[in-house]
Amino acid sequence: MKEFNLNQELKNYAYIVFASIILALGIVGFFSPNKIITGGTAGLALLLHYITPFTIGTLITAVNLPLVIIGWKYLGKMFAIRTVITILIISLAIDFFDKVVNLNPFILEMPLASIFGGIFIGVGLALVIKGNSSAGGSTIVARIVASKTEIKPGTVILVIDSLIILSSLFIFEDTARVLYSIVSIYITTRIIDTILTGRLNKKVVYLVSKKTDELKKKITEQLGPEGTIIKGDGLFEGQDKRMILLIVEVNKLQVLRQMLKETDPEEGFLIITEATEMLGRGH
Repeated sequence: MKEFNLNQELKNYAYIVFASIILALGIVGFFSPNKIITGGTAGLALLLHYITPFTIGTLITAVNLPLVIIGWKYLGKMFAIRTVITILIISLAIDFFDKVVNLNPFILEMPLASIFGGIFIGVGLALVIKGNSSAGGSTIVARIVASKTEIKPGTVILVIDSLIILSSLFIFEDTARVLYSIVSIYITTRIIDTILTGRLNKKVVYLVSKKTDELKKKITEQLGPEGTIIKGDGLFEGQDKRMILLIVEVNKLQVLRQMLKETDPEEGFLIITEATEMLGRGH
């Protein structure tokens, strides 16, 4: 059983409160006045708000709390408690800004509202995740479905968001709103990725060559000592293979290309992939 850490828990709730305020400002200041929606159950609550007399906060609570109760055992006790508290704070903050403060719209232009609304929602959701919590909704459904089937959580969330967007076609007469809603969802996902994984200017490079000893010496001299030599077997019996794994800054890739071209131009090659997240060594 994990030991309760008061300082960490206080830090979690600080993230949750700050995130809830940002989410509420994004919805009340950008989405609601421009009738743009976002993904997940927040988007569903916005859609229902446009066709019913209920407040956005009330609808977010009504949509999410039953899902949290159903998915309680899939979330874990502390995570579920934080999720319930997060949903309640977000709902109260939205209705506070909307009904009590009567917050004026930040902008009444759909293009700008979709961009900046997406940024606010992205920042808010990323901070919720940093607070070891969830804003409920599609995340819970995704966890339940993934535990019962072989469908990936990301696929479930994509399907839910798509269904919400398609449903909005029957509510909005202006299809431009639907398209700007898609823009806002895309921006939200990019912001979440950026905050949680950072903007790395590095690439993962697999360098395959029979001249790894020569390359190892040049790499150490010109790029630094960090790297790993991976040994393996080829498809043919008794065929030894060696590969160098490196994390290289983008501006040094050309140096590595030239190095390989000079050392093993006939058989050497590079495989370059994105480094989406790095942990350890100061990261």
